[in-house]
Amino acid sequence: MTFSMVRPARVALASAFTALAFAVLAGCSFEPEEKIWEISGPVFGTSYHINVVLTEDQERLETLASGIDEVLEGVDASMSTWREDSELSRFNQRSDQSEWVPVSAGLLRVLQKAEEISTMTAGAFDVTIGPVVNLWGFGPEARPEQIPSEESLSRVLAATGFEKLELRVDPPAVRATPPQYVDLSAIAKGYGVDAVARFLESEGVEAYLVEIGGEVSVNGRKPDGSTWRLAIEQPMAEGRAVNRVVALESRAMATSGDYRNYYESEGRRYSHTIDPETGEPIAHKLASVTVIADDCMTADALATGFNVMGYERANELAVRENIPAYFIVRTDEGFETHQTPAFSSYVTQ
Repeated sequence: MTFSMVRPARVALASAFTALAFAVLAGCSFEPEEKIWEISGPVFGTSYHINVVLTEDQERLETLASGIDEVLEGVDASMSTWREDSELSRFNQRSDQSEWVPVSAGLLRVLQKAEEISTMTAGAFDVTIGPVVNLWGFGPEARPEQIPSEESLSRVLAATGFEKLELRVDPPAVRATPPQYVDLSAIAKGYGVDAVARFLESEGVEAYLVEIGGEVSVNGRKPDGSTWRLAIEQPMAEGRAVNRVVALESRAMATSGDYRNYYESEGRRYSHTIDPETGEPIAHKLASVTVIADDCMTADALATGFNVMGYERANELAVRENIPAYFIVRTDEGFETHQTPAFSSYVTQ
């Protein structure tokens, strides 16, 4: 995920094209009719699409759109590694991080969740792996002319490790020895989804779907009483196709895969997902993993951690922790799918 400045949102009545069309109620009624309205715009180097169930009130919709932009701008200004002036970048730029550095409550919340998922996945999820990601050419720096040498990779990898970050709750602060470069791109997008969801609920919106770059959180139901239906994509470098459809209510969902962000060099395919243990791009057969959780930040981080672990290890952990997870694995004949017992109740087709 990349970050960029937030631009103004667009508000429109959701159409059939969005696959979230509302049902037109039959008969005459003097009661205001609820419809699905879409608020969309660019953010974080991708785009967001937010559907809210409301009666027609253009002024309220514009207020929501403005508030959503403000929320997302706040996340970007705090957690972007592409903005030199962001809160996170200012921490990363410190040559000495051994003293406590005050941070916002939101940034601390994300770092706490990152630490939790790092521990759960035995380090497969690690927000300090950014320098290694950059070394392979998947960060703000340009892609290298050649792949990293073993010497440079070992040197950079040895200086990373989520356990080197220390967090303080009151007052919120962080420190690290040696200095760390923290990259929240595998969790901040999910946090952004949650932040928008919290804003909508604070504004009295009871039914909504918030989607940022494929990460989703939903609440309530559509005007016709049906649940929100979401598609899991077939792993394809180009084009789009549906692999499975799930129905969600008051839940969040995130997918991590290696099929879009990669490059090839000397006949080898290099994924943007780096294994913190080896410092190299993942090379197993797991093409994508989808996780359902109570909040999108958790789903986002777990999906990345599971993607690093590969199917066998991730499935074992997900089953043990009763986590709804859906795996698409490459085979010589194409793809095969697997799901944990906790995921099966969400599948509609």
